[in-house]
Amino acid sequence: MKQIITVLTGIFLSSFVLAQNKVVYGKLTTFNTYPVQNVEVTAKKAKTTVTSDSLGQFSIVCFENDVIRIKPKTFKPVNKKIKPDTDSLFINLLFIDTKSNRELAVGYGYINKEDLIYAATHLEQENNDFCNYANIFDLIKGRFSGVTVSGNNVYIRGSGSFVGPTRALYILNGIETSSIDWISPCEIKSIDILKDSNAAIYGTRGANGVVLINTNK
Repeated sequence: MKQIITVLTGIFLSSFVLAQNKVVYGKLTTFNTYPVQNVEVTAKKAKTTVTSDSLGQFSIVCFENDVIRIKPKTFKPVNKKIKPDTDSLFINLLFIDTKSNRELAVGYGYINKEDLIYAATHLEQENNDFCNYANIFDLIKGRFSGVTVSGNNVYIRGSGSFVGPTRALYILNGIETSSIDWISPCEIKSIDILKDSNAAIYGTRGANGVVLINTNK
């Protein structure tokens, strides 16, 4: 009887474990355009590892509550939480653009030299994760540590102060604007925070810091 119970228990546990496994399909790109190949993709809990193919595609066995880890050289690392309803992942890897990284990326076979040179020169606006943010204020909070966001206002710590409002100055495509809440993160080409001497070009208007935004035109 004990043997029967042991066997049944083993079958039950095996079935339970199998039920928690799933196959997730994915694709790796960079600059939102070019597939990235020869990159290792690892499921942290399932401890499985696969490599992206020539189209940047992969399929990996993982658990329903797993974490997919991607840490290729020359690109920023990515961790993606797997949920029960996750069947596929589209991941755009952010390239760390330096001369040595361009050589390494080609040497590791991630991307060919011609595509990388063109992308780094002409597709700079595609090499960011701005679209991952719900709104521009989440983007500012997520990318810049020296700011405070309250409602639709941005306050830059460490800036000089003067009598009057303390909200940062907003400059959009070279023009001062009173509001930035309507700007979609995906429309942004670049965003910078200027303070102190770096904001001096804007005179007293920039005394509380400047949020400098350029959008894709």
